[in-house]
Amino acid sequence: MSGLTDNLDAIAERLRLSLSAKDASREKVLPLCREIIRYCSRAIRAVHRQEFDQAGALLQSAANLLGEIERAATEHNELGNTGFVRDAQKEFAEGSILLALVIGKPPPAPEELGVDAAAYLNGLGEAAGELRRYLLDSMRKSDLRRGEELLSAMDDIYNVLVTMDFPDAITGGLRRTTDMVRGVLERTRSDLTLVISQNDLGKRLAKLEKNLE
Repeated sequence: MSGLTDNLDAIAERLRLSLSAKDASREKVLPLCREIIRYCSRAIRAVHRQEFDQAGALLQSAANLLGEIERAATEHNELGNTGFVRDAQKEFAEGSILLALVIGKPPPAPEELGVDAAAYLNGLGEAAGELRRYLLDSMRKSDLRRGEELLSAMDDIYNVLVTMDFPDAITGGLRRTTDMVRGVLERTRSDLTLVISQNDLGKRLAKLEKNLE
């Protein structure tokens, strides 16, 4: 029995060391994820203020921290699949896609961002919601120059998401995000159509009044 006990003790010690190392990595990754989310939230706010250089710098800071997480996950693969890491990746994808679309660039690919498929797709959907907010701000300022372009980008996003017919366990609850995008797209199309119609009517009335003078 002593040999069996010694063997179990040795196994237990190896497991204890492995779990301790994993726990230490987790404790390091958690605050990094929170910091990434803060950077991305600030970047999204900067996009809405049209402070695009600042948004890019904040997203780069987030990317640097994601690199640290990736190195930690190399040693402990389970960390890369945790909810807090995926949330950080989703926020980074959302901010990066939003910035690219607003400044007229193609959206970055998931490989370019270093995020997994589920985080990317959910970030893509959240970016559509932020595009609506950006578009509404522009409409309030009577700036309709890129209205149809941004609405088209939202439409493209929805058309991609609706084809991802996989279980939520794989996509991280993408169905809910897709439903949100559909509602946002319909409301935005209605709002933009109304504003454009009102704007055109105002121009015709102003022209008519000028002709009557």
